[in-house]
Amino acid sequence: MPIRSSITIRTLVEKALYIRQLTPDIEAGINSELTRLGHLPEADFEALELLMSEMDAGRIKLVPSF
Repeated sequence: MPIRSSITIRTLVEKALYIRQLTPDIEAGINSELTRLGHLPEADFEALELLMSEMDAGRIKLVPSF
């Protein structure tokens, strides 16, 4: 099961990078998986680190929830 979870977080990060937006749904999905796992596997850490770097550089927008 942890392998599937790891892929899910990376898939969500990939989606955010592809659409250049961190939507509330993507953020909620990431948070849900992190809560469920209770830890952050190395590959997921690297994916989230990349996402944060792209957000800091202004290439990914944070979309507010309505």
